[in-house]
Amino acid sequence: MTAQNIPTTICNPEKFQNAEQLWFWFLYSKSIQNGFIRRRTASSKKICELLDVETLITKLYLSGQISDEQLKVMKQFGDKRRAPHQYIWEENKAADLWRKAMAVIDSAARSRGWLED
Repeated sequence: MTAQNIPTTICNPEKFQNAEQLWFWFLYSKSIQNGFIRRRTASSKKICELLDVETLITKLYLSGQISDEQLKVMKQFGDKRRAPHQYIWEENKAADLWRKAMAVIDSAARSRGWLED
């Protein structure tokens, strides 16, 4: 197979726009992998693998950059496939935890080249 015949998704894996998109992709892909949901559409090749994201989150957690409380909010709202909203009273604290966690993940993922510039 020549370079001309290789699909562009293989040559140029798709980067994420931001940490939220990375996180939602990770949770969705883990759900597919674990058989909780079925894939509805063909997906493009991403810049990183599920294990890469899992390792990144684990390192950030173990180094104290992401707290238990932040992980809980990330999972809770990640399963809802939306970020908590700062203007909804019940979600105000969660929105602050989410924003800080996403800033940490954004910085780490950007340094790995996973996010668009």
